[in-house]
This record gives sequence, C-alpha cells and structure tokens, in this order.
Amino acid sequence: MQFIDLNAQLTRIRPQVDQAIARVLNHGKFISGPEVSELEKKLAEFTGVKHCISCANGTDALSLSLAALNLGPGDVIFTTAFSFFATAEVVPATGASVFFVDIDPLTYNLCPASLERAIKQVEAEAKLTPKAVIAVDLFGLPANYPVISQLCQTYQLRLIEDAAQGFGGAIGQQRSGGFGDIATTSFFPAKPLGCLGDGGAIFTNDDALAEVCRSLRIHGQGTDKYDNVRIGQNSRLDTIQAAILLEKLAIFEDELVSRQRVAQRYLMRLNDVVTCPIVPDGYYSAWAQFTIRVPASRRQEIMQMLSVQDIPSMVYYAKPLHLQTALLGSLQVDCTEAEIASESVLSLPMHPYLTDNEIDGICQAVIQTVAKSGQQV
Repeated sequence: MQFIDLNAQLTRIRPQVDQAIARVLNHGKFISGPEVSELEKKLAEFTGVKHCISCANGTDALSLSLAALNLGPGDVIFTTAFSFFATAEVVPATGASVFFVDIDPLTYNLCPASLERAIKQVEAEAKLTPKAVIAVDLFGLPANYPVISQLCQTYQLRLIEDAAQGFGGAIGQQRSGGFGDIATTSFFPAKPLGCLGDGGAIFTNDDALAEVCRSLRIHGQGTDKYDNVRIGQNSRLDTIQAAILLEKLAIFEDELVSRQRVAQRYLMRLNDVVTCPIVPDGYYSAWAQFTIRVPASRRQEIMQMLSVQDIPSMVYYAKPLHLQTALLGSLQVDCTEAEIASESVLSLPMHPYLTDNEIDGICQAVIQTVAKSGQQV
C-alpha cells in the first residue's frame, strides 16, 4: 500500500500526460512556453484571483512574496510553530525576524489569540516593527482567515497565505490561494495538486505586487532580459511541468470529491477510536493528509504495528519549528500546543484513489493496534 499513490493517478491520465509532454518536445519552448501562461490563467480562474505567477517551487514562491512585500531587517514576520521548515526558513533570508506563535489544537492551524499576544509583545518592546503574518493551510484545511485577516487590518500587517497543503480547500465561496495580500502554493508531487518534479505559484489580486513578482522570478527583469530593475532570482516553472499540471488540473475537482469520500469514511470508522481531524462549519478541506492523534508514549509502537500489516504512516511534524536547530533563539510566545501535537499526531494513507476496502482495512488495523497498545485516546 502506498501512503500517497501517485502511480494510480498517473495511470489514469498517462495518455494525456504523454501527449502533453510530446507537444512540448515538438514545439521546443522549454522555458516560458505557451503551457506556462495557459496554466497561470487557469489557476487564477480556479482560485478566483486576478493574478497567478508560476515559479520553480513552493519555497521560492514564499521568498519571492516576501521580497515583493519589501520585508527585511528590523521587521517581524509572525508564523505558526507547526509547519514544514520552508514556511519559516524564508524569513531569516530577508534579514527580518521570525516570530513563532502557537496553534489551535483542533485544527492545527495558527491560533489567532496566540498571534495577537505575539503582536502586542513586539509592540510593547518597541525594538522591532511588526510587519507581516504567514498563515499556513495545514493538512488541507484553510487557516482561520476571517479572524486572522481582521487582526492584520487592526495592526496594519501584510498577510501571506501558505497554501502548499491547502490548495483546493475553501472557506465559503473563497478557495485557498485567495486569502490575504498574497498567497503561495507548491506543486511538489505529494501535494493535492502536484506536478512530476518541482513547481510553485504565487496568487494575488494586487496588480503592483503581481508585476514585481513576475520581475523577481526572472532576475529582476524590467522591459527585457537585459534590463534588470531590481535584484531577483532565477525561478521559472518548466514548460514540461506546466503541461503536466494542466492535465492534472483537469481532473483536480474530481480528485477533491474523492478526497472527501476517503476522509468521510475514515471519520465514520475512527471518530470513536482516536482523535480525528475536524473541519469547521463553512470550511472545505483539500485533505492533503488525514491526521489523527494517538498517545504520545505509544505512537512509535502503533506505527510499527501498522507497518507489520503493510500500512504506511507518517508524522508531520516530529519537531516544531521553534525547536529546529537552525531556528533556535527565534522570537516566540508559548507554543505548548504545537509541542503536544508534534508528539502525538500520526497521518494515515490519504489520496483520491484509496478504495473503500483499503480504507476499511486501514481503519480496522488502527482499531486493533490502538486496542493492543493498551491505552485510551
């Protein structure tokens, strides 16, 4: 059994992917080919924003966004303590200071109350300037943008949405990628919408920000390739990856429906056995992962017992960001909930091609292993 079965998806659309790659090989425009602009247009339409700027990967999407917002030394950027390293590593590279805040224990996303405490702390110390928030759509679920956005307005902060795991999610009628001043995503193969290599994108409704991002991704280009008006970087999405993404985007809505089916079957079988993820009213999760909680003292044992039955499981994330060696000493408020989550979360196989029989088998194995572990959850 695969934790994320990319082969099942590729088997479904292999003829279309082969044809798409062949078209690129035939026209030979391997950099900034027509598929790139077509993909950007379709992604913008899907997300409901004015501009989509593709780039080389999700980390670059974040770093380009911070550069476009002109964040740097003396500025503080607040973000969650519970995410992948890329969310935070882009901040020190700008010269700004990262400030870690705690999570909501029910959704694993950034806690607005913890964020406000952090903002007030920086303002009270008056040594640095609060400038921006990076909120993460963890495990497929959008962060609490109605409240976070209001806080950003109150304290005059720029809001960056890291939608790498949440692309396809929504709050009401607004899809992930459409929140804040600027949003980013990753097309790493394991993401809800992934290519067959690296790729990323930036989303914004701000015309000026979009123009700067387009310049920054191509060496700070101005009117032509030999007119450089700012310091940028080389971060373009390959045409072949854009062509592949166009074929994957064509089935993405259908895959999101299948992810809901998988999640609902998990919930039906496991809600009374372990602590299952929740989706608040009005929210729609892309279900990048299905993450349960188990007793911290038994997690490794449970993982091993599942492995014996050929059921893979993973831990996202075993060490929160404020405890990462490279980020020790960063600004932070109390991040107890992030630390507790890092010790107790466990993600089960999740992808659109899991069959009901496979899901039932996984659930039965979880029920048996939790019972054998001898501890209630």
